[in-house]
Parts: sequence; C-alpha cells; structure tokens
Amino acid sequence: MKTLKELTLLDKFLFDEVMDIPEAHEAALRIILGDENLRLLSISQTEKELRTAPWLRSIRLDVYSVDENMRIYNTEAQKNQKTDLLRRSRFYQSVMDSSLLKPGDESFNLLNDTFTIMITPFDLFGEGKYCYTFHARCDENPALILKDGATRIFLNTRGTNAEEVSEELIQFLNYMEQSALNVDIPDTNKNLLKIHKHVRQIKASEEMGVKFMQRWEEEAMLKREGREEGHSKGLTEGKISIIRFQFLTKHKTPELIAEDLGLPLEFVQKLCDLLVTHPKKSDAELVDLL
Repeated sequence: MKTLKELTLLDKFLFDEVMDIPEAHEAALRIILGDENLRLLSISQTEKELRTAPWLRSIRLDVYSVDENMRIYNTEAQKNQKTDLLRRSRFYQSVMDSSLLKPGDESFNLLNDTFTIMITPFDLFGEGKYCYTFHARCDENPALILKDGATRIFLNTRGTNAEEVSEELIQFLNYMEQSALNVDIPDTNKNLLKIHKHVRQIKASEEMGVKFMQRWEEEAMLKREGREEGHSKGLTEGKISIIRFQFLTKHKTPELIAEDLGLPLEFVQKLCDLLVTHPKKSDAELVDLL
C-alpha cells in the first residue's frame, strides 16, 4: 500500500482530487491543448456517471468539465494497461454524445465539441509519440477530415519525440509519473506550477490523508468480498480456462464474460488483467495470483 505522499497523478485518488479543482484541471487542459485562452465554465465533476438507458451499461468519467465555448472535456488517467482502452474511448464518446441533446432539439449541429483525453504511462500505438490526436478521416483522401466536433487524444508519458511537442507538455507528462513534493519545475511552466501547488496542498492535508485511508479500506474490503464470492461460485482452474478462451481467443470484454458466467465483474477483470500481464502462466499459477 502506498501512502498519500507516495501517490502520483497516475494514481486515481490523487488525480481525481487534484483535477476536481477547476484551476488545476484548467491548467492541465491548457498544457495538453496548447491553449492559454482556455477557460472552464463549470466546476469539474469527478466520477461523473452517464447512462443512455437503465438497462444499458453506464460509464463513469474521471474528470468532466465544460469551457466557456461549451466544449466538453473528459480527462482520464489510466495507470494499468488494458486491452480495451481504444474501444473504451469509443464507447465513452458515444455515451457522452447521447447525453448532449434534449428531447425536442431539432438539429444535430447543437452537439457540443468534445475532447476525450486519456493519459497513460505506456505507448498504446508503439510509435514513440508523447501525443496521439485522432479525428475521423476519409480513407480515400486522408487529408479530408470529418468535422464532427469529436477529438480523442492519447498521451504517453514515455514518449521520445521531444522535438514534435511543447516542452511544457513533456514536463507535465513527466510530472504525471513523478508528482513528488520536491520536484523541480521551471518558473516558465506556470500551468504546471499551479497543478503542483494543489498536489502539495492535498498531500499535506490531514483530512485528505483520512479520506485516502478510508477509500483504500473500502476497496480492500470489496476485493476481499470479490475473492470470497468468486470462490464461492466455483472459480476453478476449469473456469479460468474458459475465461482465458473467451478473453484471448473470442476477444470478449470482461463485462460480457462476467455476465455469461455469472461471476463478479471485479474478479473477472482482475483475471483478464493477469492474462494480459502473464499470458504464459498456467491456470493453476493464475489461481495463486488471484
């Protein structure tokens, strides 16, 4: 278990608490988008839940905000590498879009511009870039962009193309991994200094220390309950073999597997994560890791 002071901005608790502060989230967006004129209109919302229908899957956005031009931002920090991040970004985009129009709105031009931003300590695309920005393009003419107002950005804290991005962005992405109290930040990076100020305040707060411990205890309890429930439902090596086949061969999501097998999602998700990080381990060895 990490202490609060040891957390980095890639850790969900610290990321959510810092980006819940409008000044900090605004500073991060200015760095990422290179727009010093960006001004957030609303207070950032962390863990914002959206659902298109009661019987369909909801999404829980890390940090959701709107700027004065009514552009919408969803900013996520994803510390663990999972196989579904690209399609997850697609699903998040679609559910966000479905919530933007009211009954009676006649034109789809009323849809807000949206930015889905995912920050990771790994390279999803293997091109060595710090930043990958995606818009829909025409296959027959790649220069022709589909101007539908949707932008997806994937940031890699371990990029190598320093000559293609701003120094401010590189410093921010390095800070995402370090986030230490004594980190040296250049005076020229005013936005990162703002973020660091709030990181220091949160790490020094006794109230936040208690909140972090309570959150950790809650998650530990849920994991214990998940393990107990998973074993009570007969999670044997045979079950692991079935999950391995459905996940790696059939490419089913953990959610679908959990639903099909009647197993706790948290348990199935953990096993799928282990299958990604330890693909060569036997079913018996995976049981010991659960």
